[in-house]
Amino acid sequence: MLKKDLLREPIEHIDITGFDPTGLIESMSRMSFSARELASAAMIFDRMVSDPGCTIVLSLAGSTSAAGCMAVYSDLIRYNMVDAVVSTGASIVDMDFFEALGFRHYKGGTHIDDTVLRNAYVDRIYDTFIDENELQECDSTVKKIADTLQPGAYSSRQFIAEMGKYLVSNAKKKNSLIQCAYENKVPIFCPAFSDSSAGFGLVQHQTERPTEHVSIDSVKDFRELTHVKINSSETGLLIIGGGVPKNFIQDVVICAEVLGREVPMHKYAVQITVADVRDGACSSSTLKEARSWGKVESGSDQMVFCEGTIAVPLLAGYAYHRGNWKNRARRNLADLFQAP
Repeated sequence: MLKKDLLREPIEHIDITGFDPTGLIESMSRMSFSARELASAAMIFDRMVSDPGCTIVLSLAGSTSAAGCMAVYSDLIRYNMVDAVVSTGASIVDMDFFEALGFRHYKGGTHIDDTVLRNAYVDRIYDTFIDENELQECDSTVKKIADTLQPGAYSSRQFIAEMGKYLVSNAKKKNSLIQCAYENKVPIFCPAFSDSSAGFGLVQHQTERPTEHVSIDSVKDFRELTHVKINSSETGLLIIGGGVPKNFIQDVVICAEVLGREVPMHKYAVQITVADVRDGACSSSTLKEARSWGKVESGSDQMVFCEGTIAVPLLAGYAYHRGNWKNRARRNLADLFQAP
């Protein structure tokens, strides 16, 4: 089977501005099981948006971006419902930056022989396909950006800002998450940045420049993200999936304490996940469990055990159509890191 036969129908990203789920969410609030949990989560997120003292952080892991939610996350920034992002490298680079360069993800299937895919140089994300050759062009673009920078240790936030600056002049698809974040002064942190297409590009960059090169400093990431928490009166978390981003953003409360700065626990928290809590893994730890560590307050938190492509558009669409973002002041948190 040829590559052109596999990559025929692009994924279309859902547009939360095109449908109003508020009536559905309100009806679900009067139901039980996952429906009521999702309605509760949507209403808590809307309270975050309505709270004038709340800084909102999106924690993003998994492949919902590739699967059709990419425009949702960009819109959360565009319509001022997210002030900072903590993400896996894959969500930011392999999915968002990749499409900003003009490439696409494609509808695929789970039953195809993966050896056939490998021979065609097509990668599979469950039932979604991606062109490996195009992904390597993404790697090379990351290298190209690194090659233009002064050698030294950068936080992922700093490097992703450079990616946003690059897209302003070079994007083939506008309104990517990275570009929207750059233009709206929303910092993006990827604490495991090298675990992505960026890693391959940076390895190429360092191999060619063994003594004078760019490197990514994850400790600097942690310090900068803690700085965001210290400079925010209250914080709310919208956690999609789990992984390193979830733990990273929760840990800033403890880090501030270690630095001798008393900050409140996260006031609001919503997590959408399908992870099983029984193995004790951090990715599946509940928000209630996080309270024992002094990370999340009780009262305005909600776990939703649901696959993200179902829950995220409904939750985000509810907050968008409620319209409380229209009166919300932008935080411009990227300005915290500008040199005086």
